[in-house]
Amino acid sequence: MLYQAFQARSDLMFPIRALAKVGARVLNWPVAGMPDNLWVRSMAAACEVIAGAKLTHARPPFGITSVKVGNRLATVTEEAAWSTPFGTLLHFKKDIETPQPRVLIVAPLSGHFATLLRNTVEVMLQDHDVYITDWHNARDISVRHGQFGFDDYVDHLIKFLEVIGPGGHILAVCQPCVQALVAVSVMAEDKNPAQPRTMTLMAGPIDCRISPTEVNRLAMDHPIEWFKEKLIATVPLRYRGAGRKVYPGFMQLTAFMSMNPQRHINAQVGLYGDLTLGEAEKAEATKTFYEEYFAVLDLTAEFYLETVQWVFQEYRLPKGELKFRGRTVNPANITRTALLTVEGERDDICSVGQTLAAHELCKKIRPYMKKHHLQAGVGHYGVFSGRRWAGQIYPIVRNMILSRD
Repeated sequence: MLYQAFQARSDLMFPIRALAKVGARVLNWPVAGMPDNLWVRSMAAACEVIAGAKLTHARPPFGITSVKVGNRLATVTEEAAWSTPFGTLLHFKKDIETPQPRVLIVAPLSGHFATLLRNTVEVMLQDHDVYITDWHNARDISVRHGQFGFDDYVDHLIKFLEVIGPGGHILAVCQPCVQALVAVSVMAEDKNPAQPRTMTLMAGPIDCRISPTEVNRLAMDHPIEWFKEKLIATVPLRYRGAGRKVYPGFMQLTAFMSMNPQRHINAQVGLYGDLTLGEAEKAEATKTFYEEYFAVLDLTAEFYLETVQWVFQEYRLPKGELKFRGRTVNPANITRTALLTVEGERDDICSVGQTLAAHELCKKIRPYMKKHHLQAGVGHYGVFSGRRWAGQIYPIVRNMILSRD
């Protein structure tokens, strides 16, 4: 009944938010100097905050139409290079003739859409031919397409790299660093010609035994049966994925927000103040962030439960116990792929050392093909988004890729 309760509440709030949206438009209408009245502006601001406080299962657009490449502005178009019911290999195609290194960005499947990495893509597009894993919302995937678990995720990464072709590169952000390392390990063992030239792992939980965070402790506080009983829901009949067992995106969002509720409360209060005082640029930045943050997608139950159990509870990969399709995964098989790991000093989701652990597992990669970067002054999201990502981390990523391309 978990999903049904959420849907009932959402349906109940819909007319209230719709009324607030209309109210904001009316109060902001430039009639008789109304917006210049502080009382009117405060009422309009309250309506806007209420109207925007909603979750959506609609994937926001990337909205990247052009990017500066060298001295010219290149047009960017999105193109599906490969697609399955569970995910699309999305290509950001540029109208340039000069070949650039092909990079697969692996987006997390953890409650948000791949568009959460919009800034990552924008920055990478300057010097690279960029592809991304655009995962689909499990709520909208018919049960006739079967299940999608940990191994299926890895299968997708291998297939996507094969579609991109030999000589590509892979960059994984957060949760899928584990799956990316597994995929490259399997491809190395199979001597797959499409195994990437470089693998960049950013803020990912390779070994959660190292400096456990609150997220790690939560996973250890309960047996896997508790997660199955308390957090797994059934998609209601009104959606294409009716009957599918999922971990709802709204549950993951709630978990993230509960880690620092005051930050989000302050942000909404700040938004109200900026709207009231006419600080349009500040208000727009906050609204844009939360429009993305409140866009959630559901995970298949099997993928969520396997990830919790295998990665966060049993530490199968660092202990040498993880299997893929019945085969033991051994990162020591990797010899041709260079490795870069990136961590954030203030990351409270994936702590310092958890991603660095990949170097110990990839024992046969030569020392000159390995590099680690600890970025001072950034938290989890600062590793792949924002000023320090663009100005300090990205140049290291770019140089690693260029050194092997």
